[in-house]
Amino acid sequence: MINYNGNLTENTNISVEQNRGFLYGDAVFETLKVVDGKILFAEDHYFRLMASMRIVRMEIPMYFTMEYMEEQVKNLANALNISASCRARLTFFRKSGGFYLPTTNDSEFIITAEALQEPLYSFTENSTYEVDLFKDFYVTKQLLSTIKSTNKMVQITGSIFAHENGLDNCLLINDEKNVIEALQGNIFMLKGKKLVTPPITDGCLNGIMRKQILAIAHKTEGLDVSEESISPFELQKADEIFITNVIKGVQPITKYRKKEYGSTLASELIKKLNVLIRLG
Repeated sequence: MINYNGNLTENTNISVEQNRGFLYGDAVFETLKVVDGKILFAEDHYFRLMASMRIVRMEIPMYFTMEYMEEQVKNLANALNISASCRARLTFFRKSGGFYLPTTNDSEFIITAEALQEPLYSFTENSTYEVDLFKDFYVTKQLLSTIKSTNKMVQITGSIFAHENGLDNCLLINDEKNVIEALQGNIFMLKGKKLVTPPITDGCLNGIMRKQILAIAHKTEGLDVSEESISPFELQKADEIFITNVIKGVQPITKYRKKEYGSTLASELIKKLNVLIRLG
């Protein structure tokens, strides 16, 4: 079951061969974590979605308020009998018509959801998580790279590369050869007492969890937090590197090539993140 334009249905009756999301990747989306019927960081997700739609010049339906978004996601979760926690995806796509030039900027949406086992964020201590650079393709330093669109060929080919090489993830680089993010999330690097994450202007995703971790880190005593470009050479000098996204929360990287990392700060941040969720 899905939610199609506010209606719960088993079948969307969408003609795939004319759907612009399918034909041209003319769609934007949000991946949401829902706990006890509540979207975590709903306001951040909503405003990022609205900004993304404006960037790609897609009309935002007048009725689609933040409260409406929350209600529609909750309705679907209830219909699927998901009570504890779920992963939901809200996708907006431009209505059918035209080729590269659309005949309308009006939009439609689909919401899908699946249950998650753990409502709170966690990671397995002492488990290995190995990454390497993905250098076949680059992410360009531009505004479109910072939004969640359905154009994800770099992430898809990078995921295939990681699978073929026995890696848990890959780090992506931009056209200036700086490390900007992982395949499914933003990255943070700790060296001594300095925590660094690439700036949005480097082409990384404007991540919701990135924003939360930055806010928590800024309040952590003794930690110097900065948004700076990261060169691949700096990865070898780091004490910790971790990935953030809204589903996993914080995922420590334990190995990059021959370099191994700890996870002390990552563990501290995920505890503070769970406190934030409970208070929210």
